[in-house]
Amino acid sequence: MRTYTVTPNVDASAWFVKLEDVAPEEVYDAKDDAIAEAERMAQENSPGIVEILDKNHNVIEEKRY
Repeated sequence: MRTYTVTPNVDASAWFVKLEDVAPEEVYDAKDDAIAEAERMAQENSPGIVEILDKNHNVIEEKRY
């Protein structure tokens, strides 16, 4: 099962979508856009997990597909 993480940069001015917490796959200006893309990737590569992280890298929400 692949894990896609959505995490902000240092000042939350951009959001990263990462696969398996490696190098960022994509960078988005809006949190909602990053979440939507991570969800799309997880659904296309099911089974998958989307983890949404806060600025301290704590999981604040998890979705399974």
